[in-house]
Amino acid sequence: MTRSHAAVPAMPADTDRGLASARQVLRLEAGSLEALADSLGEAFVQVLDALAGLTGHVIVTGMGKSGHVARKIAATLASTGTPAMFVHPAEASHGDLGMITKDDMVMALSNSGETAELADLVAYARRFDVPLIAVTGVADSALARAAHHALVLPELTEACPMGLAPTTSTTAMIALGDALAVALLERKGFSREDFHVLHPGGKLGRRLLKVADLMHTGDAVPLVTGDVPMSEALVVMTEKSMGCVGVVDDDGVLAGVITDGDLRRHMSPELLSRPSAEVMTRGAKTIRPAALASEAVHLMNARSITNLFAVEGRRPVGILHIHDCLRAGVA
Repeated sequence: MTRSHAAVPAMPADTDRGLASARQVLRLEAGSLEALADSLGEAFVQVLDALAGLTGHVIVTGMGKSGHVARKIAATLASTGTPAMFVHPAEASHGDLGMITKDDMVMALSNSGETAELADLVAYARRFDVPLIAVTGVADSALARAAHHALVLPELTEACPMGLAPTTSTTAMIALGDALAVALLERKGFSREDFHVLHPGGKLGRRLLKVADLMHTGDAVPLVTGDVPMSEALVVMTEKSMGCVGVVDDDGVLAGVITDGDLRRHMSPELLSRPSAEVMTRGAKTIRPAALASEAVHLMNARSITNLFAVEGRRPVGILHIHDCLRAGVA
């Protein structure tokens, strides 16, 4: 006897057509990015050089969908170390031109290169010799001709079946802005530390917190010398509320750590009179103050410990508790 299997229900025709349409859009836009990458050349390098030497701001502008893209490009540039801001072309004609100085550079986005609302801003840039970068799909457009530098998109087909809604072109503009931002980031040597300064909030900021940002320092660090009796070491351990005490030698180098576990292992009537050096665990795991707090969390979890002494030149300069990291949102 054969066993029959229930037939897999067929997708409704509308769903099938929707998926086919969506995949076509994504493949078309992916192909446009490949074409854009292949088209980059000397013009891109010249723009990169100009932006790298800029002392003012990059003023990014555009109208309609290009305006939305311009806002995103300005935000990406600013967050990666290149001061930038968006200026709306219509508002520029009503006073916001005053935001633009001779130290700045204007980057104007228009797929057609004939956006009427950009006229006043472009004229202002030309009048006061503010460098102008055009990002457009038409090399012979009014915008491209007026610009000092023109980044011309390759010939692209909009994903909209009518060829009207900005889709492929805006995707290419966003990607071009990302390419400029990352190339500038690398040119300037923008580091993780720089990134953290500009991104102190949110998950990204928490991921970039350092041990030095969270550790306890100064009198809050529980430390004793090796000759101190355990009766005094326990007082320090209790006062500092870290669940441990570090033991340093005569040179201030961390020789070991005493934890609750050490107390249990050495429990005896003579414990309180013994020198701290006899009870401590040698070779305590430490971390650099410049290390990421996330690295400290990983280390504490891997070693099943709740504290890490931060050391410089083997001398303790701070202590970090797992709770400090959790309170800061580092996990």
